[in-house]
Amino acid sequence: MDWKLEVVMVPVSDVDRSIEFYQRVGFHLDHNIAPTPTMRVVQLTPPGSGCSIVFAGASGIGDMAPGSLKGTHLVVSDIEAARQHLLDNGIEASDVQWMGEQVAFVYFDDPDGNSWAVQEIRKS
Repeated sequence: MDWKLEVVMVPVSDVDRSIEFYQRVGFHLDHNIAPTPTMRVVQLTPPGSGCSIVFAGASGIGDMAPGSLKGTHLVVSDIEAARQHLLDNGIEASDVQWMGEQVAFVYFDDPDGNSWAVQEIRKS
């Protein structure tokens, strides 16, 4: 039996600001619908990913506090290019931090303070 991770809830305070931010990161906007007057479903997917994000909080979904998501990983094949993409799109990102010779990280936060790690693992 497969158990697939399909969606991660990201708690935000301003849905429109968050859509704009995550599109600058490079996520594709899959859905932006309002099935009821008090609920808005916004789903975005990172390029190449089988897992998407859905906004919680301001969208009427979930009760997580904005900014409470910490340490979610995005995996890339070129950490330097990923960092440069973030910087080129006006997103503050940490310097590349190598853990030995094979694993590197770059960190960034969304406007609410949800934190993300971008990771590259080099095969030996």
